[in-house]
Amino acid sequence: MPELKNDLFLRACLRQDVERTPVWMMRQAGRYLPEYRATRQRAGGFLNLCKTPELACEVSIQPVELVGVDATIMFSDILVVPEAMGMELTFDTGEGPKFPQPIRTRADVERLPVPDPEDGLGYVMAAIRLIRKELAGRVPLIGFTGSPWTLATYMIEGGGSKNYSKIKAMAFNEPETLHLLLHKLADAVAAYLNAQIANGVQAVQIFDTWGGILTTRDYREFSLQYMQRIVEQLTREHDGRRVPVILYTKGGMGWLEEIAATGCDVVGLDWTIDMDVARRRIGDKVALQGNMDPTMLYANPDRIRAEVKDILARFGHGNGHVFNLGHGITPDVPVEHAKAFIQSVKEESVAYHS
Repeated sequence: MPELKNDLFLRACLRQDVERTPVWMMRQAGRYLPEYRATRQRAGGFLNLCKTPELACEVSIQPVELVGVDATIMFSDILVVPEAMGMELTFDTGEGPKFPQPIRTRADVERLPVPDPEDGLGYVMAAIRLIRKELAGRVPLIGFTGSPWTLATYMIEGGGSKNYSKIKAMAFNEPETLHLLLHKLADAVAAYLNAQIANGVQAVQIFDTWGGILTTRDYREFSLQYMQRIVEQLTREHDGRRVPVILYTKGGMGWLEEIAATGCDVVGLDWTIDMDVARRRIGDKVALQGNMDPTMLYANPDRIRAEVKDILARFGHGNGHVFNLGHGITPDVPVEHAKAFIQSVKEESVAYHS
């Protein structure tokens, strides 16, 4: 593989010296970019886009070329894992993902296989190899997956949910069934991430999108322990480099110390915590990623720059900060505002690394 020309992101993840703070955005390959929308239309649907390596590569690299981010994240979806386990998955326009036959019983869970990622998710591996080739060492490539709890939520609810009644009922009434599913998902996800690493991703992120809906007790039991199980199984060195692991629990800012203790390298922050508070709590143990409110990108570029300066000042001097949004960029953000955000971080962060 070509030598990495910009490894700021990887160094920051490991709290090594950097010349400036690296920056990327969750959901950066997305609908805010006209080029992404055009590629998705050519694909004929979201799942087709995920499953066509050449098109997945194209949209993965678009933010590097169009917005100037310091890392790219492979284009896929967290729900390809349950689909590879045999569950039918649909994406209806405007309705989001659906599992027409959701998990309801222990027998449903027992029927699910742990897939071979090189087989059932081979199209993801093909996309990773292609993205690495096309990147030609410009920036690192991030792989990802959903957390077991988040995947289980979709699999049991059958799609998105407002009150998570079905999975919570299972957690309270049939915890053994839910633990069986989470255990199976943790092992499937660990194998999937290790396959991503073997095929060329240089860091991985676990998205625990729905962990924040749990009580502290239930978060430890049904989410955190399974993310730790994944971290403990991961390949941490590849191609002569450490492979950073990022854990992100949306709504989990009350549990930062416990997330940091899993063995991950980076804790992702949502926008509900101030960066200086997070750094005081765990910044001497792990790197921090985040955490500008995504809706700040609706503001004018001067206001965006002011927000960037405030977050940088709150983190202060030193290393171990990957600048990002506190959640994914939203589809109707003006591209020029996204560019202004990236440029502001690049320009304003230099002073904190001299």
